[in-house]
Amino acid sequence: MDDFTQRPAQSSYGESTGMGVTGRVRVQVSEQAADIKYKIHNFGRKATGKINESRESAAGALDQTASSIHLARDTASSMVHTAGDKIQVMADYVRLTDLNGMAEDVPGKALPGSVAGCGCDSRFLGGTRTAT
Repeated sequence: MDDFTQRPAQSSYGESTGMGVTGRVRVQVSEQAADIKYKIHNFGRKATGKINESRESAAGALDQTASSIHLARDTASSMVHTAGDKIQVMADYVRLTDLNGMAEDVPGKALPGSVAGCGCDSRFLGGTRTAT
């Protein structure tokens, strides 16, 4: 297995080692290939280090986002439940209180002679019209 943690040693291409031109070219190509492998390995190691350094920052941002979403959900959920409770109270009031009682609950307002005069009719309140 190759060890890419250390830069390969360079030889002097001009020294006379008894090799011919072909031998020197092979040595040069081999050394350049080893140097390229080292550079690629080193680049990959640095890139991995940078990514690992940024993971904590990214995880922190994701934590903050999740907390914000949970808080918004809890707030929205609370608001929806409150609205539902108020609508239920209104439904009970409409169910249990006739129009005269509703008019009495509005301070300073008298029940007009015509139901249509109050801006709504009995169908709006869930009642039905009966012939008189």
